[in-house]
Amino acid sequence: MVNVRAARVEDLMGMQACNLQNLPENYTMKYYLYHAMSWPSLSYVAEDSKGRIVGYILAKMDEEAPEGQPPHGHVTSISVLRSYRRLGLAKKLMILSQDAMASIYKAAYVSLHVRKSNRAALGLYRDTLGFELEKVEKGYYADGEDAYAMRLALDTSS
Repeated sequence: MVNVRAARVEDLMGMQACNLQNLPENYTMKYYLYHAMSWPSLSYVAEDSKGRIVGYILAKMDEEAPEGQPPHGHVTSISVLRSYRRLGLAKKLMILSQDAMASIYKAAYVSLHVRKSNRAALGLYRDTLGFELEKVEKGYYADGEDAYAMRLALDTSS
């Protein structure tokens, strides 16, 4: 049984461990803490029956939105341990965070970056969740791989 809930400060080590196990882009604990303290309602975790973090989403509101532009959210990182994939956890984590962005911060849209080579994530974002390709960012990742910059309009009427 997997439980999905809002992330807490005590989850940050587990979130970082999940990130280190799955992704080449890693963040300092200070960065996780900054997200947790600045936007506590936007990050979520999936935990197994023993309380181990098996997936997470780390999200924020954009701090550099130009004057007069509507606020928007950004998915910094999302990861699910390999043995817990194909259970709908990433979709559930994304939707919870997106809903919070729209309802709490009135975000007009959510953005994210995804490696061009990450077909599974691209399928989730584009085909399942409805994200659209905004542009290709050449050499976005530290290893030089390009990223798709994607966005999804959010419903702020609720």
